[in-house]
Amino acid sequence: MKSLISCLIIGISLAAFAVEPAAGQSLPFPETPSASKAAPSLKASTHQWRKAAQHLAKDAPNVVVILLDDVGFGQAGTYGGPIRTPTLSRIANSGISYNQFHTTALCSPTRAALLTGRNHHHVGNGVITEMAADWDGYLGTIPQTTATAARVLTEYGYNTAAFGKWHNTPATETTSMGPFTHWPTGSGIGFSYFYGFLAGETSQWEPRLVENLNQIEPPHDESYHLSTDLADKAVSWMRQHRAYTPDKPFFIYYAPGAGHGPHHVAKEWADKYKGKFDAGWDKMREEILARQKAKGWVPADAKLTPRPASIPAWSDIPENQHAFQTRLMELFAGFVEQADTEAGRIIDELDRQGLRDNTIVFYLVGDNGAATAGQNGSISELIFQNKIKSTIEQQMQTLDDLGGLDVLGSAKTDNIYHAGWGWAGNTPFPYMKQVASHLGGTRNPMAISWPAKIKAEKTPRPQFTHVVDVVPTIYEVIGITPPESVDGFKQDKLDGTSFAYTFNDPKAKPKKDTQYFEIFGNRAIYHDGWLASALGPSFVPAHAKQGENWDPAGDTWELYDLRTDFSQADNIAAANPQKVTELTALFMKEAEANKVFPIGGGFWYALHPEDRVSTPYKSWKFDATTRRMPEFTAPGLGRVGSTVVIDADVPENASGVLYALGGFSGGLSLFMDDGHLAFEYNLMMIERYNTRSEKKLSSGKHTIQVDTTIAKPGSPGMVVIQVDGTEYARLELKQTVALAFTASETFDVGTDLGSPVSKLYYDRRPFAFTGKIKSVAVDLK
Repeated sequence: MKSLISCLIIGISLAAFAVEPAAGQSLPFPETPSASKAAPSLKASTHQWRKAAQHLAKDAPNVVVILLDDVGFGQAGTYGGPIRTPTLSRIANSGISYNQFHTTALCSPTRAALLTGRNHHHVGNGVITEMAADWDGYLGTIPQTTATAARVLTEYGYNTAAFGKWHNTPATETTSMGPFTHWPTGSGIGFSYFYGFLAGETSQWEPRLVENLNQIEPPHDESYHLSTDLADKAVSWMRQHRAYTPDKPFFIYYAPGAGHGPHHVAKEWADKYKGKFDAGWDKMREEILARQKAKGWVPADAKLTPRPASIPAWSDIPENQHAFQTRLMELFAGFVEQADTEAGRIIDELDRQGLRDNTIVFYLVGDNGAATAGQNGSISELIFQNKIKSTIEQQMQTLDDLGGLDVLGSAKTDNIYHAGWGWAGNTPFPYMKQVASHLGGTRNPMAISWPAKIKAEKTPRPQFTHVVDVVPTIYEVIGITPPESVDGFKQDKLDGTSFAYTFNDPKAKPKKDTQYFEIFGNRAIYHDGWLASALGPSFVPAHAKQGENWDPAGDTWELYDLRTDFSQADNIAAANPQKVTELTALFMKEAEANKVFPIGGGFWYALHPEDRVSTPYKSWKFDATTRRMPEFTAPGLGRVGSTVVIDADVPENASGVLYALGGFSGGLSLFMDDGHLAFEYNLMMIERYNTRSEKKLSSGKHTIQVDTTIAKPGSPGMVVIQVDGTEYARLELKQTVALAFTASETFDVGTDLGSPVSKLYYDRRPFAFTGKIKSVAVDLK
């Protein structure tokens, strides 16, 4: 027995493998042939455990990528911003930082480019997954001809895990029935483990969580917060890795939800910043630039770019709104600080396990510039995207009805700060998230630490780098040649350029000479220190009015010499028409090569909400087992006309949800309360349309029918509720949503999981139905 155990241990050990070259390799690697010889008898046979080929050097480093969400160039305290970021400072102080690193200007596109080493349109992610359109560059699906680093590193012998926000699975493929190819652990992506959320955002208190392929519910615990949960799971995974496969390196992709909306954080984190922002965003921007210069993070001659006309001066904000607006910023700051602090527990665990020296940590401070989606500041983040008219006074009144300013940051709001704070967060650059034409949308700090190989140095690396360059850099430091084929798919070339040459030479000559940018028609081309930029329809009102008739060929291009103009402050296009012509031609060449056409393809959803990503179905049959159906896969209830027919056994004085879609920040729910039938249409918290039957339903079997009439998404509507053919209630809808109630909440039958739709049963959530639901038939009109 002792001999048998020894053989088993030798058979599974990886420690003695020898490295094999990988040039021109196809993945997966071929199986190692047996070293034993089989004869008709055991006596005549020989046995020897095969030694699987080792495809990595013995000192291959662990890799950790930390990616914050919607955090701008000027927000992190490490580099002069107002928000404390102790973990980022720890990485920067033990390594190096980059002040000319760039993202795509938007969530899904940056993440797809980061994970594949290829441009975002090249991998079908020219826009976020929920706004996908059926052009190759905008489909929202990473093709298998562009394998992710996770898939490649797994094959080479790494354990791989992803935590937090994903946002790279097609929005219609996120139900418990898949398909799972493009889930984080699916065959098309390649992580071995995932814990987080698939959507672009989620409640930090009641997140719609997935572990590998399983939907799970967070605990209903007042101390729960997703940022802490993600760190808990990452540390646990690292310890399991040490216990079960200590001889393998690992790759961790850690992407918390902060600071994307909703800005959910406990009061004690936000209170750290009480009064810090009372002077407003204009003053904050001046203070940030002064600190950036004092730290040597930006050149001493860097200019502060002007405030866009779309953003008011702080002095124009009414005095009675100041407390509301500053609290929104305090919450954002606390949210980001907490996420950074929790990420530090991964670094702590590296130290605890003695792995820190040979772990390369990439800390990307944002997947785009700071966001301005909050417009004038909001308690319900998707108001703007749904084109719902509301005033700050309405929002403040709604907030007062819920309990006042202290409710901000809680599960009862989906708060997001004023656009002015986001603009200031991108100091000193112009514009913000989504604006790929300008550095406020695309330039983010990055810090790298690898104590064994990179000497700590404070001098910022000034080389022009981009998110597509991270994977080539990882491959170079590990010693991997990008595979020619993966799973039978011939691989497209990488678009990025390794920047490992900058690790120990801050003055190294840049190796990257060209990079295009495009999001929603906002576009730019970088080449040898020059940047040509053009704004798209979303920032040029005259173009927006033209809709799909907008012709990008008629746009006016700006020109900047980034070698002498760090902050993109001086447009010199008029003096250099030949350079503008040269660069715009180069942009068109890069755009065609990377599937950017049609320029502005990501803008299609705004012009045609009827083409919103959805499943092809028009009819469904549900029952009480239907839970956690993501909104973008569910029937478009409340957005288009529909008929819902429910067959149920109703007990006396029945209570509970019959079906619900969405959450507290927006949604609809049909429920019973002490025998009465009730319906609520929650219009993004600003208006709640409610009806309740005057008489109770008797106990027994009933057929309940809900007919909703909505001419088109966003228009008024009418809801009529019948029981056994008799009208019980009707409800006028003055406004409806155009796009969606939420980004990650779900359709549930017989309960309301996650964030509850209605205030009327908030304290009784998930408010499970006390009867039995036999079927729920849904037909869209």
